[in-house]
Amino acid sequence: MLLLPTIETERLVLRPICLSDQHDVFAYASSPLVGPNAGWKPHTTLKESIDFIQYCIKKRDFGQPGNYAIIHKESNKMIGTIEVHTFKGHKGEIGFVLHPDYWGKGIMTEASKALIIYAFELLKITRLTYAYFLFNDRSKRVCEKLEFTFEGIMRKKFLNYDGHHLDEAIYSIIDDDYFNNSLSWLDQAKKEILFRTE
Repeated sequence: MLLLPTIETERLVLRPICLSDQHDVFAYASSPLVGPNAGWKPHTTLKESIDFIQYCIKKRDFGQPGNYAIIHKESNKMIGTIEVHTFKGHKGEIGFVLHPDYWGKGIMTEASKALIIYAFELLKITRLTYAYFLFNDRSKRVCEKLEFTFEGIMRKKFLNYDGHHLDEAIYSIIDDDYFNNSLSWLDQAKKEILFRTE
């Protein structure tokens, strides 16, 4: 099973998601502002949030790193998830969701920097992809802050829960970018992030 250490940043703790997060997950997953931006229908029952968490946990049985719960230190609330998904040894894709109350505060950028460091330093991947639907301006801004490289538009890449096909913008960071100091934020972020395996 892949290592999923706890990661601490200035404002956040990233730790493996667990069933006790169910009410916090439902608090944001039931919002119509969240799921449709990521391609899934908003949760209408707590059971859907429990099923989602169980799905996240089960991923680890199939060689995936698994989902981090994003804990906001100040409020001590679980406010979203972030993960390296579609992991295939040398590559993976970053994916995340965040409670709308915490949008526009740089939180997802902070969490994503930690995940990128985890992906290249601990998972030893050579390619990390970032994809978003063309209407998702918030994800686009996070992508640009993280300095991913634009690769193109994949037309009708995703079949949405409502039956419509959606185009995705595709970006990436590769190991050359990461280890050759191409990311202006990386050195400072490494100083501010703590990994714990206990």
